[in-house]
Amino acid sequence: MVLYGVPLTMQAKYPVKVQVVRSKTQAPRFHVNFPLPLAAAIGLEAGESVEWELLDRAELHLIRPQAPPPKGRLRPSWTKQLPTPCHGRQAPRPRQKPQ
Repeated sequence: MVLYGVPLTMQAKYPVKVQVVRSKTQAPRFHVNFPLPLAAAIGLEAGESVEWELLDRAELHLIRPQAPPPKGRLRPSWTKQLPTPCHGRQAPRPRQKPQ
């Protein structure tokens, strides 16, 4: 089955390495690549602004303040049976858009 143009058989975890860019004139900068299957699954576009929310020392939460509405239908009812991705913790509350 395909949802948002991505097969639902995609893997759930994508290990990536943190890269550092060092130069003589600037402080070191860290970069993390965003796996293409995950970007496609949420409709992430190049140049889009995102925010990181620190949940604890081992977990970050990606926030898309200007996320467009989904192009496909909403989640099928059978996805309610899938486990939550929060490693046994309660899922974070959805952020409300400023008014």
